[in-house]
Amino acid sequence: MRNVALFIAMSLDGYIAKKDGSVDWLQGQETGQNDMVSYQKFIQDIDTVIMGWNTYHQIATELSSDHWFYEHLDSYIFTHRKLAGKENIHFIQGDICESILHMKRQEGKGIWICGGADIIQPLIERDIIDTYHISVIPIILGNGISLFQGRKASLKLKLMASESYNGITDLIYKRR
Repeated sequence: MRNVALFIAMSLDGYIAKKDGSVDWLQGQETGQNDMVSYQKFIQDIDTVIMGWNTYHQIATELSSDHWFYEHLDSYIFTHRKLAGKENIHFIQGDICESILHMKRQEGKGIWICGGADIIQPLIERDIIDTYHISVIPIILGNGISLFQGRKASLKLKLMASESYNGITDLIYKRR
């Protein structure tokens, strides 16, 4: 069975984006450093990326507008919009949890849950995420879009690894 991994950055106070959705704060304490260290290791075991429309739109229009940053992965974008896919980008309507459970049973490498909060929350609630890879960025935003908003019950995890570089701390947990 394929591993479902949440790989995401959050502020020290638990936000994955500002209220307006911007992520211009995603960097370590020194500019010009390689803040992609853990991503480069993580992505080697992944062949599928999952995200919602807002995350897709932000990547496609702001963060990497000249080319699709994840062209080497099968990309599944969950949206209410009826859009035609292209190459390895698939737009999907439907239940995120059932779709991921179906993908998990298919052959392949790991499945990366990229964002955003509306995609992540139901997967946490149904305990579908196997690995939590959280990069804590050295900033306190004060408000924004919370990673663990409205969690109804506790979920015990086991720390598998941690690493720090340029003020960023990566925490890798597996569910018990």
